[in-house]
Amino acid sequence: MKSTRPTAGRADVRTGRRPRRAAAAAPYHHGSLREAMVEAAERILERDGIAGLTLRAAAREAGVSHAAPKNHFGDVRGLLSELAAVGFSRFEAAMVANVREHAPSKARLAAIGQGYVMFAKQNPGLFLLMFRGERLDFSRPALRAAGEAAFGVLAGTLGPIGPYETPLTLSQAARLTAAWSLVHGFAMLMLDGRLKPLVARMPDGTDEMTLLTAVLSGATAGV
Repeated sequence: MKSTRPTAGRADVRTGRRPRRAAAAAPYHHGSLREAMVEAAERILERDGIAGLTLRAAAREAGVSHAAPKNHFGDVRGLLSELAAVGFSRFEAAMVANVREHAPSKARLAAIGQGYVMFAKQNPGLFLLMFRGERLDFSRPALRAAGEAAFGVLAGTLGPIGPYETPLTLSQAARLTAAWSLVHGFAMLMLDGRLKPLVARMPDGTDEMTLLTAVLSGATAGV
């Protein structure tokens, strides 16, 4: 007589279910390992800080084996660089989000500055990682391209100056440095909590972003 017991690995015709042992033995496959690892790394970064972000911790967070990410990233520096590349792409989008077409240069700079600082406020861990060059590998194509594109948004406030490596006049370099120093310095003071005493003395209903708007509008002129 033919046995009615379900063969291992085949569905039980009475229940439609496969035996648990066969399911457990199936090899793990992740269709988007890079994206899963980058998302896991970002969660760790915002939750535990840069000190808690290791390749092993990110693999555990993503639910993959510890060895799997090495083919994509090599080491933790590679993972951090890919996460920073994602950050710079978002950063670029944040800076241009409120720029109006054909806006005058001063209004354009103010909108970009607001986007710059707001990104830092909403993504403090990622923002700090993006500007920590010692932890990143800018030879990686994704990071280099994303960083240059984001820098190009700020440089574009000076008018058309060509591709990233186009030579600048001293005047252009000085103006770009002044604009960058203003918004980046403001963002760092905000993240470090150094602006809190000033904000506490400001009128009710105002905050760091209100202060930034005043700075970008030229409120310090003539002081």
